[in-house]
Amino acid sequence: MAKKREQKDSKPVNYTVFNQKITFNILKSHLWSAADILRGSLDPGDYRQPIMSLLFLKRLNDRFEENAEALINEGKTELEAYENKNRHTFFVPKEARWSVLASTGENIGETIDRVCRIVEDENRELEGVLTNTRYNDKRKYPDDKLRRLVSHFNSPRLRNEDLESTDIFGDAFEYLLEQFADETKKSGGNFFTPKEVVRLLVNLVEPKEGMRICDPTCGSGGMLIESVKYISKYGGNPRNLVLEGQDINYGTIGMCKMNMVLHGIEDFRIEYGDSIVNPKLVDGGKLITYDRVLANFPFSMDWDNKNSARDPYNRFRFGIPPSQDKADFAFIQHMFASLNNKGQAAIICSQGVLFRGNEEENIRKRMINEDIIEGIVALPPKLFYGTGILGCVLILNRNKPAKHKNKIIFIHAASDYEEGKMRNKLREEDIAKIVFAFRKYEDIDRFCHIAEINELTENSFNLNVPRYVDIFEAEEEIDIQATINDLKELENERKEIKVQINKNLKELGFRV
Repeated sequence: MAKKREQKDSKPVNYTVFNQKITFNILKSHLWSAADILRGSLDPGDYRQPIMSLLFLKRLNDRFEENAEALINEGKTELEAYENKNRHTFFVPKEARWSVLASTGENIGETIDRVCRIVEDENRELEGVLTNTRYNDKRKYPDDKLRRLVSHFNSPRLRNEDLESTDIFGDAFEYLLEQFADETKKSGGNFFTPKEVVRLLVNLVEPKEGMRICDPTCGSGGMLIESVKYISKYGGNPRNLVLEGQDINYGTIGMCKMNMVLHGIEDFRIEYGDSIVNPKLVDGGKLITYDRVLANFPFSMDWDNKNSARDPYNRFRFGIPPSQDKADFAFIQHMFASLNNKGQAAIICSQGVLFRGNEEENIRKRMINEDIIEGIVALPPKLFYGTGILGCVLILNRNKPAKHKNKIIFIHAASDYEEGKMRNKLREEDIAKIVFAFRKYEDIDRFCHIAEINELTENSFNLNVPRYVDIFEAEEEIDIQATINDLKELENERKEIKVQINKNLKELGFRV
């Protein structure tokens, strides 16, 4: 009886919620409630992957079936529609379709592993997306939990025709990533940069149709995806782009590819590996160069600098950063070396790179003298997941406009934000204020300042923003004589009150 009931519970239901189009709010609620099935029995870092994998399989399946039915309506045979790989962006063979998972009553983890492997084998561009986790581990992923998760995703159907807008699926997936980042706290920062910070970076460098865009520490791909959204918003063709990235975490690579696909982005290149030790975005022994580089690298990491003087890509010509806790300028120089002769980069850094001494000071000096730093934005505290380190945005440019040459704009944006319990956030008006100041490139009282080379030299190449932006609030002038008079008046009042209290106490029979 139990086995039959389990199979009945798993029967797929293909209908939209209340027969209505699925809205963003319905979809994000449905996705996040999937976490309730595994929450408690697994840590957030462990239940993130099965939820995302099953969601991805369901979406691929439903889009495949939607496309197959459209082909049949156009006059293609059923065999042609369901079995010809060339007719589909992503091909899902019969033995890997959702109905296989939905009808499995036991050993579900083994079935999920097999389906994931088949889907990746049929779609090589999805390598590492689904097979980076093994679900055939009943201590970690027991059948009853996986069965409930599969049943949860049986409905609603996730075809494009079922959605209020095709954009909402990618947005809902990013919402899911954000919630996971919030739950995993410190480790969340390894794969997810807050979306409002990503928007800031993209708006600062204004990517355009036809550009080559790269994130060498891409995490879940937010910088690349936001670039696509920005170009679409301003009327450009988002398909006329080169989008490439690399990340050191294999699981994160899968998450990034998944995120790109669910946002409808099909042409991209994401590589696995350490961008500093083993850059993969190379061609003919040289780094591939880009029009825009956007990145949020891990702050203050150790790195092996022993062979950096003989770097085959000549990335560290401004200087070799110390090995202990000081990989920051290794990342920064890698990103600068990845720019073409008209390229611009926006990089999230710790504010320590602006003022630390010794070899890092020498690196800053050489970068300033070569006039490649265009702007620095001091960010508010507690913006990022998993770290309280103060951040900033470093803007590099190989092709500064004439107005910007031999100058750096310093923007003090550290006071403009919405305060939160766990993490502060940039508001839309905060982003707009920063972007306006950068584009205007003129002094704004108590917010930004344009510093020329002589001023930078006078400050010993220390780029700490408060050195250049006067944020001092003048204190109200105190009238000392008026204050003395007030004190005398208060003293007289005190004496009068004391006399009255003593009088009252005597009337009550107390000796005072």
